[in-house]
Amino acid sequence: MRLSPLNQRRFALFKANRRGWWSLWLFLALFVLTLGAELIANDKPIVVHVNGEWYFPVLKRYPETTFGGEFPLQTNYKSPYIQELIAAQGGWMLWPPIPFDYSSINYDLQVPAPAPPSWQNWLGTDDQGRDVLARVIYGFRISVLFALTLTVLSSIIGVIAGALQGFYGGWVDLLGQRLLEIWSGLPVLYLLIILASFVQPNFWWLLGIMLLFSWMSLVDVVRAEFLRGRNLEYVRAARALGMRNSAIMFRHILPNAMVSTMTFMPFILTGAIGTLTALDFLGFGLPPGAPSLGELVAQGKANLQAPWLGITAFLVLALMLTLLVFIGEAARDAFDPRK
Repeated sequence: MRLSPLNQRRFALFKANRRGWWSLWLFLALFVLTLGAELIANDKPIVVHVNGEWYFPVLKRYPETTFGGEFPLQTNYKSPYIQELIAAQGGWMLWPPIPFDYSSINYDLQVPAPAPPSWQNWLGTDDQGRDVLARVIYGFRISVLFALTLTVLSSIIGVIAGALQGFYGGWVDLLGQRLLEIWSGLPVLYLLIILASFVQPNFWWLLGIMLLFSWMSLVDVVRAEFLRGRNLEYVRAARALGMRNSAIMFRHILPNAMVSTMTFMPFILTGAIGTLTALDFLGFGLPPGAPSLGELVAQGKANLQAPWLGITAFLVLALMLTLLVFIGEAARDAFDPRK
């Protein structure tokens, strides 16, 4: 697909911002790696080969009887009994680099949990004996996926609301602005905490609750673009030719409004990650035991004698948010109409 001359110029401006360009590649590399978290950190082997048969425990659960065990229970591949059975049949197992997932407890610790970094647990363990690096990998993935989903959905709602207000004006704009003023004046974090306390929070409940408030950030920007664009000559000509309002809005005016929208989206992404981390830190976020960066921050606060917990949480959040801010700055430069 060939880019238009305007988009080629925007891409060149984005690439010219070296800090944003390399931040984009580094962020994408980290995100792609965490998408395959089960292949990097898992308490199950990636591949088991026994008696000429291939098994993939990361994708499917196998009972002990599959490998010659006695009970039809889920196989514990770290059990010496299972390992001896597989070795006796001439089989072998390929383990991921980190033999723990986010919920695995290391029962072989030589010191009380939280244990400091070691060759077995590269970033140490938390106060429940779970591997910190595995929880960081899974927590990074769920934070980014949550923020991306929230950003896309809130952008769609915000663009539609701003487009309707700006294009129709009058009472639609007036009522929309009054509703927006009232809704934006509510204490969002307190309401999120109250709403999250009524139900057992999970990924989709949190997404729905935060979506109630996150869509407002783009309304004013899109509304201003539509207020300006609806009086331009080509829009008046399209209306005079009998084109439907919906076609005028989304085919002619919206592409111009998307310029300002695209520059805001990386910052909406960082805000979503920060809000989710705050809710997890306060205990109103993801379910207990879920891999969460906010829960890791809370672990660091509760275990000051284990500084590796707080330092790890700080460095991961700082790196993630810094990369997104740099990407947002490069996108802002690329879509700046003055350039």
